[in-house]
Amino acid sequence: MGLGVLIDGKWISEREQEDKQGKFIRPSTTFRDKITADGSSGFKAEPGRYHLYISWACPWAQRTAIMRQLKGLEEAISLSVVAPEIDQNGWEFSNEPGSIPDTVNHTNYLWEIYLKADPGYSGRVTVPVLWDKETGTIVNNESREIIQMLDTQFDAIAQNNVNFYPEDLQTVIDETIDAIYQPINNGVYRAGFATTQSAYEEAVTELFDALDHWEGVLADQRYLCGDRLTEADWCMFTTLLRFDSVYYVHFKCNLRRIVDYPNLWNYLKDLYQQQGVKETCNLDHIKRHYYKSHPKVNPTRIVPKGPLIDFEAPHNRYRMGAATVTA
Repeated sequence: MGLGVLIDGKWISEREQEDKQGKFIRPSTTFRDKITADGSSGFKAEPGRYHLYISWACPWAQRTAIMRQLKGLEEAISLSVVAPEIDQNGWEFSNEPGSIPDTVNHTNYLWEIYLKADPGYSGRVTVPVLWDKETGTIVNNESREIIQMLDTQFDAIAQNNVNFYPEDLQTVIDETIDAIYQPINNGVYRAGFATTQSAYEEAVTELFDALDHWEGVLADQRYLCGDRLTEADWCMFTTLLRFDSVYYVHFKCNLRRIVDYPNLWNYLKDLYQQQGVKETCNLDHIKRHYYKSHPKVNPTRIVPKGPLIDFEAPHNRYRMGAATVTA
């Protein structure tokens, strides 16, 4: 997330986000190197070597923070958290509550990190960013690849013996993440940033068709890929967490709330209540970011006080059997 762009190493505060049909376009990420346990990629999984830049507000970035927490990599991978609101300079580091300054490169803005990696960089400036302190560059800024690296390549360093990408489920997990990406994870943005009625209605229809589908799937199994918690669930979680507070109102995704879906709502509470997850959930940052950083969507920048949502209320997913994580 981040509405500005770098062009040939120069920061531009506004960028086009839609095509001629008014449809929201999300460009692909650009830094796609890999960390490997044995270092064969050129980036070896080592304690203290890597630094993660995130925003609590961004669902893509929160995925990586969750995986860092679940694997017990807090001591091995240091963290910086940008301020929730974006201004003309994009993501900014600050000392406000919930934020953590850039203790590695000592920058004021995230775009400065990108220029340290590539002084002539052209492209979006987004979180998450996985930084290598040893070589002084960005390893990767694609959330799906970062969570998989943290999940699978740091086992010798991780304090928790858990695996959310078990070998026998990898094909199903990959297919599920693919299936939820466009209609749900990106679908809320396709609806919220649409600039024509037809583009909006197409996105919202696909979004709720997909939510209806997964509501049905979760009637028969505890998690998206069966009885085990996987990376697919964490990819779904961060969108569902924001849905009723932000996407329902701010992005006009208002056919139904998540609390109106019995299975999705209980599933969301189940995930939120997993050990270590709620520590990555900052609804103040989430709401302030969306309602204050998108003036074309919310010109007054007023942040609503509600809704009141109790993610810690009891859930009924135990009826599907005990939560299982592959070791």
